Amino acid sequence: MRLAGVAKAVTLVIVVVPFLATLVAIRLLWMRAVHWSDLVLLAVMYTLIAFGVTVGFHRMLTHRSFRPHPAVKLVLLILGTMGMEGAAVQWAATHLKHHALSDRDGDPHSPVQGFFHAHVGWIFAGTEADPKVYCRNLVEDPIVMFVSRTWVVWSLLAVAIPFAIGGWSGLLWGGLVRICLTHHVTWSVNSVCHTFGKRPFATRDRSRNEWIVGLLAFGEGWHNNHHAFPRSAFHGLRWWQFDLSGYLIWALARLGLAREVYHIPPTLLARAKSSAATPAAAPTGVPAPAE
Repeated sequence: MRLAGVAKAVTLVIVVVPFLATLVAIRLLWMRAVHWSDLVLLAVMYTLIAFGVTVGFHRMLTHRSFRPHPAVKLVLLILGTMGMEGAAVQWAATHLKHHALSDRDGDPHSPVQGFFHAHVGWIFAGTEADPKVYCRNLVEDPIVMFVSRTWVVWSLLAVAIPFAIGGWSGLLWGGLVRICLTHHVTWSVNSVCHTFGKRPFATRDRSRNEWIVGLLAFGEGWHNNHHAFPRSAFHGLRWWQFDLSGYLIWALARLGLAREVYHIPPTLLARAKSSAATPAAAPTGVPAPAE
């Protein structure tokens, strides 16, 4: 119980401090006490770490959308961990549990329990999944477990690097503000993309496509597409559904740094229903984890 309390206190600090720092940064920006170098540092750190979450944690690790070169795998997992969203193996397990129980009893972050719960409240509700149940293959992966066990090191690096480059101003913009943006954009996929937007595919949940989140989260906002085809390397399935993460995977494949990139078979895509479906009632028993 004591360890659980400490963990929740640390999580609260990680969530609240960057948010407060963002308010301070906005105040400084309003007073024009900000330099272009601060904003460039923010953009670079956000881009690299967001790719770590979207391409590394999500599409590569959780859904096995492609098979990376070991060096690429290590770098992506480190970048994803620098997002301060938890250890890689735990992140994957929780997301797989979400797919297995999406918008039903047991879903770690469903808006069925309220928008706030889906966005941030679930973090304090003790809804984490057991990696040995949902992703045993990752528990046996040495690279995944190395990065997961050393997550504190990479989390500290996420603030040490911008501080080393830009001093206190770099820490504020490239560190704390970046953490706040990464958190809330990621959480918006859980909350916004299960509440607002369009449903071009019939799924057993409330997943939706929301283009704003699609831009901010580098393609993750095409969430109904993703729930319809979880393993697809591309979440943007139309030419106008911009998916920066998908283009990065494509580039890695062209460079020989990724292989076995999963694309939706045309026949499967053609058979997919185009009408939105009413969320299905929770079945008896616990469904198997999603692929």
